[in-house]
Amino acid sequence: MVSKISQKLWEIKLFLKCIKLDAFNISPYIGTVIMSKKCELTGKIPMKGHNVSHANNKTKRRFLPNLKKVKFTSELTGRSLKLTVSNSGVRSVDKKGSFDEFLKTVKNKNLSPRLKKLKKVVLIKSPFKKKPVAKSA
Repeated sequence: MVSKISQKLWEIKLFLKCIKLDAFNISPYIGTVIMSKKCELTGKIPMKGHNVSHANNKTKRRFLPNLKKVKFTSELTGRSLKLTVSNSGVRSVDKKGSFDEFLKTVKNKNLSPRLKKLKKVVLIKSPFKKKPVAKSA
């Protein structure tokens, strides 16, 4: 009876040592950022689909967004950010004219958490512009 209890205790100690070793081996990677294949401006993520052969055999595949590392500068805050952005996100910023104007008009659900914080700062610092109202005659 005593030997079984001591054996169980020994197994538990071994298990705890393994957990500590695993945690020690993993710990250098806890602080690093895991890169996701997601656009920080538009929220585009990989899609699922099939490769279809001539014989109509279907194998699973992923359609990845066209991501690039782009450096944007905010004129109002004076900060520059390096973002992982899809090609369509870069084109959207170009269409709006500036990075700040894009941030003012884009929906929050598509933005990454750090861009949501930047959007708040940009909205506070931006001067209020009244939109011209078209009068009908």
